[in-house]
Amino acid sequence: MTDSPDLTQTQTAIVERTNAFRVEQGLLAVQRNAALGHAANEFAQYLAKSGRFAHEADGRKPAERAKQAGYWHCTVAENLALNLDSRGFTVEKLATDAVEGWKASAGHRKNMLLPNVTDVGIGIARAMGPDPKFLTVQLLGRPGHLAYAFSIANKSMDTIAYEFAGKRHEIAPRMVVTHQACDPARVRFDGTGGWLGGTRMNVQYEAADKAKFVLRNGPEGKLMVEHHR
Repeated sequence: MTDSPDLTQTQTAIVERTNAFRVEQGLLAVQRNAALGHAANEFAQYLAKSGRFAHEADGRKPAERAKQAGYWHCTVAENLALNLDSRGFTVEKLATDAVEGWKASAGHRKNMLLPNVTDVGIGIARAMGPDPKFLTVQLLGRPGHLAYAFSIANKSMDTIAYEFAGKRHEIAPRMVVTHQACDPARVRFDGTGGWLGGTRMNVQYEAADKAKFVLRNGPEGKLMVEHHR
């Protein structure tokens, strides 16, 4: 068994295994991105030379390294792997060890299965030492130009409170607001669902890309929401 696998082939094998896993889980495959690949490779080299092993080992976050490499991101997630075996590695073994290790870790698995990422970059470097030890960096991302956007137009006579992506907002009468987000989420308008057991119920809507919400006054003061997709 060789202790020097072809790292370019190993990168390809890791992408293939990642995509096989995503497709198996009902998600779209990701495409290799040169900027993410450059950022991943530079960080893998740094980890190998420095002996450090952490997502912010160089004092920067993964998104910062991706941006410096020219990847204007909406979302960036990073997986790291350290694989050591005194017997050495083949392309298949190194790729399999890295991906299976990520699949077995909740945080890494979550990154590989992010539903809205579109791009991937892989970097691999061999660390100094008597035994074959490899550092692998996987960057998953969604570019900024693919951010989701939706609008809300308040044609009612009241200031309306609503919640989106875990934050509270208000929109005054005759105002239009636009939200951008990296992932589609739900928007919930106060006062849309009536009362149940003394608790105000609010209807949730999927705030998908290019969705439009129009707020109007309905019968008995109830808020009416027109949802255009």
